[in-house]
Amino acid sequence: MDREAFCRQSRILVVAGKGGVGKTTVAAALSRMAADCGMNVLVVALDDGGALPGLFGVADSFSYEEQAVYESAAGGSVGARVITPDDALLEYLMDHGLKRVAKRLVSTGVLDVVATAIPGIREILVLGKVKQIERAGEADLVILDAPATGHAVRFLTSASGLLDAARGGPLRSQAADVVEMLHDPERCQVLLVTLPEETPVNELIETAYRFEDEVGVLLGPVVVNACFELIPGLGADVDAVVEAASESLDEGERGALRSAAQFRLGRERLQSEQIRRLETELPLPELRLPYVFHAEIGPAQIGPLSEALGQAIDKIGAV
Repeated sequence: MDREAFCRQSRILVVAGKGGVGKTTVAAALSRMAADCGMNVLVVALDDGGALPGLFGVADSFSYEEQAVYESAAGGSVGARVITPDDALLEYLMDHGLKRVAKRLVSTGVLDVVATAIPGIREILVLGKVKQIERAGEADLVILDAPATGHAVRFLTSASGLLDAARGGPLRSQAADVVEMLHDPERCQVLLVTLPEETPVNELIETAYRFEDEVGVLLGPVVVNACFELIPGLGADVDAVVEAASESLDEGERGALRSAAQFRLGRERLQSEQIRRLETELPLPELRLPYVFHAEIGPAQIGPLSEALGQAIDKIGAV
C-alpha cells in the first residue's frame, strides 16, 4: 500500500489519543502528507484555542470558515476550520429559515439548556456537520482532531445513545446518519496515537477495545509518537571509548557522558518494552514517528514528520 492508497481508505480519519501524546501534531503531519500525495485535505479542530494553527505557521486561531493553510507542489492542499456546537447549530437554524432568530438563540445560551435536556446533542451537531462535509465531497480526506481519549469515546458514542433515546424526528434521523457514517469503513476510521510509555499505552489499549465494542468504528494503524532512535554501544564503558578515540576529557565530562548514556539507554529499554507490550496486547499495525528535539513544533518540523509518517506507511505496505 502506498501513501495515497492509505489516505484514500476512508474519507474521514479521526485522530485520537491521550492528552499530551501529540495527536494534534500527528493530525497536522498526516494532512500535509496526504496533500503531498496530491489530495485536497480538510483538517477539523473542535477547539479554536488548540495548537493546530501554530503547526501550520498561522498566528491567529482558525474559524468556522475554511482557511487555506498549505499548498503542495504535487497539487494537493490543506484547509483548516473549527467546528463548534454553537456554530453548527447557528448554521443549521439559518439553513432552516430561522436566520432572524438564530444568532439570538445561540447568544442566549439556548444550546446549554438543550444539552442538559438532551445529552449528546453537542456531539451530534459537530458530527452531523462533519457528515455533511463528507457527503458533499468538499475534500478528498477530512481529518478530525478528536478530543482526548476519555472524551473521544463519549464524543463518538453520543450518536448511538441518541438513536436509542429518540423515537423519531430530525434528531433521530441525524443520529442514524452519524451512526451509519461511523460504522462504514469506507467513510470513517480512527487512528490512535500514543507515546512508548506505560500510562499512554495502557490507555490506548483500553480505548481501542472501547472504540470497537461501543462505537463499532474501524481502527487504523496505531501511531507510536516520539520514539528515540536506537543508538548502538550505549552500554559500553565510557572510559574505554574515550581512550580508544584519543579524546582528552576530564572526570566531570566523563561523568556527564556516563549519565547521558545511562539515561538514553534506560529510555530505549522502556520504549522497547512498551512497544513489545503494545504489539502483544493490541494486534494492529504500527506507525512509529521520531522524537522531535525542538521546544516548539511548527511547519519546519511538520514537514520531516510527515515524511517520516509516509516512510512508516511504506514499510507497512512492504510487509
